[in-house]
Amino acid sequence: MRSAVAKWLDWPPVWTLGGLVLIWLLALIPLPMGFGAFGPGLALACLAVGLWLMVKAFLRMRSLSTTVNPRGQPHALVTDSVFAISRNPIYLGDALVLLAATFWAGTVLGLVVLGGFVWVVTERFITIEEDRLADAFGDQAAEWFARVRRWL
Repeated sequence: MRSAVAKWLDWPPVWTLGGLVLIWLLALIPLPMGFGAFGPGLALACLAVGLWLMVKAFLRMRSLSTTVNPRGQPHALVTDSVFAISRNPIYLGDALVLLAATFWAGTVLGLVVLGGFVWVVTERFITIEEDRLADAFGDQAAEWFARVRRWL
């Protein structure tokens, strides 16, 4: 039972939600530095770009009938649209949402959470997904990996 619960919780959106909660908690720690008057504007910009990336990536993947499930088997290699900017636009969008929360909350400690999120998602999901893509699409995937960066 514990393994099933752990597996159910080990999904990128759950990690994102956990990061948001952690940023909110860290914002309760009074620090002498923050983002000042720029915080809310930067937050809205990051949120808008992050959500845009996620929606565009989701819609493009669906249009090619390939999975958005990080543990699923891909049926197409998506290299256009936002996938020409980043190999992981949905995860990049998640990271931008965390950055938006960091700016909004005004806590520089949120940047540590963001770094941890990038590391966890890379280790637990991205490298496995890239191996799966390399197995399924060979040289075509290798060319895309060489041409487009993992994050930005």
